[in-house]
Parts: sequence; C-alpha cells; structure tokens
Amino acid sequence: MQMVTLNNGVQMPQLGFGVYQIPAEETAESVYQAIKIGYRLLDTAIIYGNETETGLGIQRAIAEGFVTREDLFITSKLFIMETPEMKAHQAIDLSLEKLGLDYLDLYLIHQPYGDVYGAWRALTAAQKEGKLRVIGVSNFSSAKMIEFVSLNEVKPQINQIEVNPWHQRVIDQEWHKKYGVQIEAWAPFAEGRQELFHNPVLAEIGARHQKSVGQVVLRWLIQRRLVVLAKSVHPERMAENLAVFDFELTSKEMTEIASLDQKGSAFFDHDTPEQVEWFMKRMLDTQK
Repeated sequence: MQMVTLNNGVQMPQLGFGVYQIPAEETAESVYQAIKIGYRLLDTAIIYGNETETGLGIQRAIAEGFVTREDLFITSKLFIMETPEMKAHQAIDLSLEKLGLDYLDLYLIHQPYGDVYGAWRALTAAQKEGKLRVIGVSNFSSAKMIEFVSLNEVKPQINQIEVNPWHQRVIDQEWHKKYGVQIEAWAPFAEGRQELFHNPVLAEIGARHQKSVGQVVLRWLIQRRLVVLAKSVHPERMAENLAVFDFELTSKEMTEIASLDQKGSAFFDHDTPEQVEWFMKRMLDTQK
C-alpha cells in the first residue's frame, strides 16, 4: 500500500474503505472482509449510524490475526450538532467507545457548519492527549480551508472533499498544496452518476491496461497524490478496487481524463441556501 505523509509527519494509506450508506447489519462483515482483503484505511462517521458495527468488524479481524491495531488507520467524523466544544469532547469519547478503541487515527469535522472553531479546540486537545493521531475537516471549500488554517495554531492535516472525473478540483488541489493540507477524496465514482462506469474515455483507457473503469478512476486519483475512499459490500469488488498499484496511467491518459472535468459537484454545493437549509433540517431531525 502506498502512503502519504501528512503535515504533522504521520503516514496515511493512500487508498481506503468507506462505510457510508452500508446498512448497519452489513457493516461488520463488510469491514472484516475489507481488512482481510488488504484495506488498512477505514472510514466511518457518527451520522452514518454504523460506528459500533465498524468496530465489531475491526475487532474480529484483529482477533483472527489478520492485522494488529497498529496496522490500521481508522477514521470517524463529528456531525453538526456536536460542534460546540464540550459536545465535541463528548462525541470523540463516544466514537471511541462505540468503535471499541483507545485512539482514532483520524477525526474530522464532517461539515463546514456550526461552531467549527469550538469543535477544533476539542479536536486539538484530544490530539495532544493521544486520543486522535490526525485531525482535519471535511467538505470545506478552499476559501474556508485557508481561513481555518490562518486562524488556528494547529492546521488541519486533512480536508475530505468530493473529487471524481466530473468534479476534479484541480485548482482546489493547488490551494491545498500551498497550505500543506492533504485532500482525501470521497465519491470517486460519483456513485455512478452520468453513466460513469460506461464512459467511453474511461472504458478505452481501462481496455489498454486490462483494468475496469473503477480501477482507472482510482489510479487517476492516486497518481494525483490524493487519498481516496472506495466502498463496496462485495468482496470481489473490494479486491478489484484495491488492485490499482500494478499499472500506471500515461501523461496522455491523465490529460484525457482531465478533459472530462465539468467543474461542478455531481451531488450538491455546500454553499447554496437550499443545501444549507437541508443540512440544518437534517441536524434538527437528528436531534429529535
């Protein structure tokens, strides 16, 4: 597994397994299979509702001798209603309890809303205490990331954002590189939107290397030096997604993929009034 080195010196696997939208009843088995196949970076969140089950899959893999705790890089995230500082402290402890862990390798502020500065004070304190090895943010625009870096003594090590062939974030990557914040890509396949898995450009590149479209997309992100998360509940697809370190895209092929950029989210813009309203309603619904 290739690694990237973060701005605090910690090394992080470049390709990981995400459990977003995996039903709780399938999560433990999926996580166990992913570890058995070779994944070492695992990503969950409070709002996903499957931290406990993620922990069960991890503990099973450790108990059966496939890995040690130190082999794994485990992530969770803080949702909007937990951003006040005291609530963030409590949420970190609750995530550790649910996952059955003494520490997390990465903990993120999940959305750019709420008291993100209070939450960051809690995260930096937990990092100093050894509860969190790496801390970061998620879904922050480059402008918000720059503000956050400039106004905090400890800069985020990670910003987890949407990156895929339709939304390539080239300029965002330049800004993140300038400020020393590593991008981690979610939704690399855009959940198959706009017929991504049948795109002729990606399919032709895959045919040249005897690889699938999904493997081409993951390889493209890896060659851009991004960290990337892939998800599947099928072991054969998990293994396929992991088999992307035995080939390399040419500069011409990277340019061909660059031509697909639509420079807009395949899902939504976090800064539109409609989307902020949706998140606020979801936060209130979650608190009921």
